[in-house]
Amino acid sequence: MIALDTNVVVRFLVRDDEKQALCVYKRFKLAEKNRKQLFIPQTVLLETLWVLESAYKLSREEILDSLEALNQMPIIEFESDYVLDQMIVTARNTRQDLSDILIGYASENAGCNSVLTFDKKASKLPMFELLR
Repeated sequence: MIALDTNVVVRFLVRDDEKQALCVYKRFKLAEKNRKQLFIPQTVLLETLWVLESAYKLSREEILDSLEALNQMPIIEFESDYVLDQMIVTARNTRQDLSDILIGYASENAGCNSVLTFDKKASKLPMFELLR
């Protein structure tokens, strides 16, 4: 299996560089033709969230819709479907930061009891514990 870097995922989603977007599209088509999957690690997902929010100023809904569309592609395998699914559901029902939600579910999925934080807003999420 081949993993994707953040810049490949972002290029596919925002298509701001036609040459690179076409290159990604061709690689996706090749994976589809050969019935191969492309892997998106959790760290790439986290970085993608940050890039789409801060650099591209995409709305929360645009980001979540894009992630759901990616997750529905048979050639794409996320590190944890559970983490992605839970993050999307929670993000649609709260105004918490997307990255904090992802960190919480990734930690839970890894068997952690909580995430220690100084972030008062993040501490409102079930997995987080405010460190005082």
